[in-house]
Amino acid sequence: MARALGISTSIVAAAAMVSCGGEAPPPALAPAASAPVAPVATSGVEAPPAAPAAPAASTAAPEPPRRAAPSPVARYTGFAKPESVLYDADNDRYLVSNINGNPGDRDNNGFISVLSPDGRVTSLKWIEGGKNKVKLDAPTGSAIAKGVLYVADLTTVRMFDLKTGTPKGEIAIPGTTLLNDVAAAPDGKVYVSDSGFTIGATGNLEATSSDAMYVIEKGKAKALAKTTELRMPNGLAWSDKGLVVCSSGAPEVFVLDEKGEKRDVTTTAPGGRLDGLIALGDALLVTSHDASAVLRGKLGGTFEVAIPEQKTPADIGYDTKRGRVLVPHVMADTVDAYELR
Repeated sequence: MARALGISTSIVAAAAMVSCGGEAPPPALAPAASAPVAPVATSGVEAPPAAPAAPAASTAAPEPPRRAAPSPVARYTGFAKPESVLYDADNDRYLVSNINGNPGDRDNNGFISVLSPDGRVTSLKWIEGGKNKVKLDAPTGSAIAKGVLYVADLTTVRMFDLKTGTPKGEIAIPGTTLLNDVAAAPDGKVYVSDSGFTIGATGNLEATSSDAMYVIEKGKAKALAKTTELRMPNGLAWSDKGLVVCSSGAPEVFVLDEKGEKRDVTTTAPGGRLDGLIALGDALLVTSHDASAVLRGKLGGTFEVAIPEQKTPADIGYDTKRGRVLVPHVMADTVDAYELR
């Protein structure tokens, strides 16, 4: 949710932010054209008229060619602001968080969908707010730890049995504004980001300065870092280097260590307004609303466009069995699965 400022203030971008192959190089510039020189007139002889001057060559670099969007291997439709996709490897299925309404509303109508890798929506509302004692307002990022599904929901992390979907408790985190993404570490610790903004009456994103990272252990949450230097933290991923974070308020990814310090801060040009994030070995995939793309790169390195032409790409997932990137398009109500080359 991806999940201001420096980001668009429209309600469309607000919803999209709630929450995560390189470009061909630009063509070389042609040499500047020289205007023809008029012949010099000599005494008693009229000079021929000068040839019209050639238009001056543009000094601006041309737009780099845009790659066409690849064809997804599967496309799913019928959602209601799908903000994140999580691959449940144990059950070989995709779990989609649906905000279903304005991303800040406490309307108890959010839901979790179940998708089959073969392209079917097997259960649109597997977990549904207001049904079966479920409370779910505007679910965003999620993670699995020890058979429990953890889901970020405004200022509360809600827990569900991974097999049955039944509620297994909740953890309210006081002082938060917008819990956005969730990541689980191998030791069972669960991390959750507070992106630190609300959506105003006119659709503007309004900073609350509650930017923070929390860690949940033994059913309790404590702050790992609370500072606006996190730049509106959004997407999270666990990697070989530890917890990796991408920011909505700055085009950067970084490691957040056990002391809550930022390390390996890396700029994600060509795009900012980052949202979803996954780690594949030492490589990172991150969604950018500015670039309308999924970017690929490494900490300390450069990023390039891996999947272009992605409108409002939110919190991505990764099918480890098939090597697929799962991209929710929060404003288009679709989820696409791509094979990453």
